[in-house]
Order: sequence, then C-alpha cells, then structure tokens
Amino acid sequence: MTGLVTVLGSGAMTNTINGIVDGDVMLVIGSNTTETHPIIGLQMLKAVKKGSTLIVADPRRIKLCDSAKVWMQQTPGSDGALINALCHVIMRDGLEDKEYIAERAENLDAFKDAIADCTPEWAEKITGVAATVIEQVAHIFAKADRAGIYYTMGITQHTSGTDNVCALANLAMITGNLGKPGAGLNPLRGQNNVQGASDMGCAPTVFPGYQPCNDEANCQKFAEIWGTSLSSKPGIVATEMPDAITDGRLAGMWIMGENPIISDPNSNHARKAFEQLECLVVQDIFLTETAELADVVLPAASFAEKDGTFANTERKVQRVRRAVPPPGSALDDLSIINMVSSRMQGDNQDRYQGSSDSIYHTVPPFASEVFDEITRCWIAMKGMSYERLEEQGLSWPCPEPDHPGTPILHVAGFPRGKGWLSAITWNGPKELPDDEYPLVLSTGRVLYQYHTGTMTRRSPVLEESAPSPYVEMHPEDAEGLGLEDNELVRASSRRGMIQLPVRFTDRVQRGLVFIPFHYREAAANLLTNDALDPKCKIAEAKVCAIKIEKIE
Repeated sequence: MTGLVTVLGSGAMTNTINGIVDGDVMLVIGSNTTETHPIIGLQMLKAVKKGSTLIVADPRRIKLCDSAKVWMQQTPGSDGALINALCHVIMRDGLEDKEYIAERAENLDAFKDAIADCTPEWAEKITGVAATVIEQVAHIFAKADRAGIYYTMGITQHTSGTDNVCALANLAMITGNLGKPGAGLNPLRGQNNVQGASDMGCAPTVFPGYQPCNDEANCQKFAEIWGTSLSSKPGIVATEMPDAITDGRLAGMWIMGENPIISDPNSNHARKAFEQLECLVVQDIFLTETAELADVVLPAASFAEKDGTFANTERKVQRVRRAVPPPGSALDDLSIINMVSSRMQGDNQDRYQGSSDSIYHTVPPFASEVFDEITRCWIAMKGMSYERLEEQGLSWPCPEPDHPGTPILHVAGFPRGKGWLSAITWNGPKELPDDEYPLVLSTGRVLYQYHTGTMTRRSPVLEESAPSPYVEMHPEDAEGLGLEDNELVRASSRRGMIQLPVRFTDRVQRGLVFIPFHYREAAANLLTNDALDPKCKIAEAKVCAIKIEKIE
C-alpha cells in the first residue's frame, strides 16, 4: 500500500473535526482558530465545556486564550525551541509512552540527542515562556489519555516551518497520540479545497496522491494513464517563481483563484516580476489586484455554480452540486481548462459543461469522468465514486469500493512502517529586530474578512464589521514613539512601506506588532519577508523586522 501517504506528506488532519470534543487535552499553536477557522473553533469551545483542557501557544492573546488553562506567550519564531523543550521534559521525567515508541517509532537515539540540551531553562531564554510553565504543559499533555495538536500557518510560515511540524510530530509520537480518537496531529487548512488541490498534485514535485515525479515508475504509470510522455524533472515552486521571472527562466503564468499581489510576502517584488511576464493569464471570479495586471482574464464560476468534489481539512471528499448557473460568459474551472488544453493540442472540439439556464440537471458526464480518472491515479481514493459520494462524504484512504473510508489515520500503524522521530535543531528567524527596525511584525486574519478580501470585501455586512486596516501595538511601545490611539502611522520594513491607524492593545507583547493582511490599501505583505524554508520553500511571512513612525 505504498500509495497511501503519511500525515507529514499530505498536510492533512490525522483526525476528525467532530472528534475534537472527544479529546482530553488540546494544544493549539500558531492558530487563531476562532477567527480563522470558526467552525473548528466552536468544536474546541464545546470540548472545553465538556471538560477538555485547552493549552494555547501564541505570541498574541487570541480569543481562545480566554478559555485556556495555560497560555504560553512565546517570542515570535521560537516555536521549535518551545516544542523541543516540551519533548525534553517528557523524556526527562519518564512521561513518554514507552510501549508505543518501542512498537511504532524509530530514530529514538538521534531524537534524544537533539533534545538533550533543550531544557526548560534554555527554552525560557529563547521563548520568554517560564520554565515552570513549560514543565506544567509537558506534564498536562503527556499524562492525558487523548491529546490533540492543532496548528496552522503561525507554525509553518517560517524558514524553520518544516522543522516546526516535524517537532510537533515528535511530540505526538512520544506521547502515543497518533492513531486514536480525540488526539492526533491536525493542520487546519485555510481554504475549502486546499486539501483537494494538494491531493491532486498541485505542487511541482509530485503527481496526484503525493507520488514523486522524479520516480521513473511513477512517470511511467501516469504516462500510461494520460497517454503522453512526462518529464521526471521537478518544476518551480510558487515562492520561487518571482525570481525565476526576473532571471528569465519563466515567461508565462496561468494563475487560478490566487491573488499573489496581495498574498505573497514581499509583494512589491512579486508585482515587479509579474509585470515582466510575456503572458499573464488570470482565472478568477472577480477582477483581483493580480487580474488587473493580466494580459487575459478568464471569468470563472464560483463554488455554487459548478459540479465536482472538494476535499476538506479532515481528508473528507464531498460532492459539490451546482445551485445556480454561472453569470454571463463565466464557466467552471474544469470547462475552461479543457477548452484551453484542447486548443493547445490543436483540437477545437470543446467538451465542456457550459452555463445552462436550468439549475436542475443531472451531473455532467465530464466531471464524473475526471473523478473516475482520479480513482485510477491514486489508491487512497480508488474505492470512491460519485455514486458513493451522493449519500455522504468519504475520508481517504478509501482503497476499495466497500471500504468505509478512514476518519482517523495511523490506527494500525504508519504506511512507511515505523514513524520517524526527527532530530530537530532550533534555528531562529532570518530577520531579527535591530536599531533601525526595532519591532517584530506578525500578520494574520480577522473573523469578518477572508484572505485577500476578494470575496468578503464585496459583502456590505462583512465590510461594515471590519472595514479597514490597522496595526496592533503595545501601549508602552506606542508611548515611547509619542503616538496616540487610532493615529495614522507609517509602518516600514526593508521591503516596503504602508500607512494605517495604530491600535493600542495588550493583546500583543512589547516589541511585537500585528497587522491583518486582507486590505489592499495597506497591504501587510508589502512588508513581510520572502526568505524561504530550505526544505519546503515556504516563505517566512510570520516574522520580520519593521519600524513604526509618527507621521508629522
């Protein structure tokens, strides 16, 4: 069953959303869950009411802290040190699940060596979290029968993002919390089908199902399925594309459902790169800031205007059914892709669903045929079909037609055999505060806006609730600059500058400021750092050095 992937390979939840209420302990780290994933946040609050212990690790006082037994306010970018220290205490005090480790883990000696010096006192100097609190949390987590870990981009958008996730996997493994209800390692995906896009190979190094493209057997397999020869050379990751454009290695781009002019770190660099492209095609439901730069804009259909499937953060594949026809000349993504690819092959015969005036129709055969192809490509979805999904969603792996799906991963073991305990060495952020840029910037979302505001800022109700950008700042930092609450200030980094009002709050610690990144009029990603994690190439959008200045 080599086609079945591990949680680290997929970035999916090992457990279920509904199962959150069954946990004894929840560790939420790098996730403002109630604002960025409100449905999952509600499940966490239900779990607390049911008796679950909530632990929050976040540099900023988020709403979940009000319900937490312990809030660890770590220094931004110090997550790996904090996690290693928790593992150190657990191993030092003999709280690890020895039987689980013996049966299901390997590389134990190297792991022990890596955390040997990661004492709570060592971590306190790096993280700002008291050694006694680190010990308290380690004991709470390790002694729980079912302890779940929940994280998002506050953990991953660092140059040490991969190491942070591996450190969390270590924590889950040494306490025996992979493969049981109410526990697990649970990344919360940020958009409704980002998991499905990941599953289908929307990365330059893998085919669908996380099957490496540099493997000749995989190339042969997909060449036979798709009836064409395939390259085994990995492509360019999205974060490396702006440099590839300016270096002359990339001449054209086709962007679907993304708005990198607002969402990319160091977005000035991204804009300048896109402006150099020979051809930029943008496919979206609205004319985004990125689409304004495009040579061609392809009007797409929204989720409610097309048929197909989505896979959510808990790996559940669900049917999507068209409720209304697309407006005007807009078409669903699948039809647009098919029309373009047909013309690239010299075939002018379109097979697309079109925009029928009737919203009462059967499933177009083309979408179902594509899904059938998916089940041939990846064993984890081999047992799924539109007929089965008509009744309910199914969580992969689902390798056979009579398989019920797999709500919880790793119950019987790991696909690779034993789980790997990674030897993680903590490395700090690439850009630290200095005399010129003395503050640390972190970015994130607010409840009433979503991502780059492409959809939510067109909603009068949502826009009225959160209409404009701001920067959160500790009152003592603001006092030192002679600022007044709600005063317009200048925020700048080595990459850009924006102007926005300042809000005094103790939600952030001294030396830290927070800016939501939804607002084009003060786009936070003009400031953020595009330094990359060397392993997965994600940008360090959550930590950079900036300065706040009074506007005379």
